Amino acid sequence: MVKKNFNEELNCYIHEIFTGECHATAGENVIYSTLLGSCISVCLKDSCNGVAGINHFMLPGKFSSNGRQSYNDVRYGWSAMETLIREMERLGARREHLKAKIFGGGEVLEVNLNNIARANVDFINSYIAEEKIPVEALDVGGNYGRKLFYYTRDFTVYIKQIKMERNLKETVVREKKFLQQVRQSYSYTDDT
Repeated sequence: MVKKNFNEELNCYIHEIFTGECHATAGENVIYSTLLGSCISVCLKDSCNGVAGINHFMLPGKFSSNGRQSYNDVRYGWSAMETLIREMERLGARREHLKAKIFGGGEVLEVNLNNIARANVDFINSYIAEEKIPVEALDVGGNYGRKLFYYTRDFTVYIKQIKMERNLKETVVREKKFLQQVRQSYSYTDDT
């Protein structure tokens, strides 16, 4: 269930997306919002069929003990992309009509953890190229976070750069906590 907050300034509800979430909608005028540090958010749209969606993932991939991609955890890029696309297809989207706007991958963690942001950016660039999804906007990297607002009606995305402040610090704390859990559970090593 997506958290909705009424925004008096815009006089509408904003649907908040957090790490490990994705959401799709058909024919609705929805505004999604998320706060990104080293994570990536991909906004997708099938304008032909009026279906839109967004995800928010933290790490590029999760592999099972046999070395295959895990399919069930949308905190990881591959699962987040496949889950979002399947949900959009369920609502009537067609993969060949999808267009993407990609954001995040800011190097906001300590220097020795910044390879996560770069790995996220490398992953999503590779995934999008392999799936042949046209990219209409790309704002990744840098040493800042981003506050994103995605208007599904017309595929407009507004980005506000965020320097390290309270909200971004809370996001970074969540990202670090999750990363520690991953390393403890799966002996995660990053070769990038």
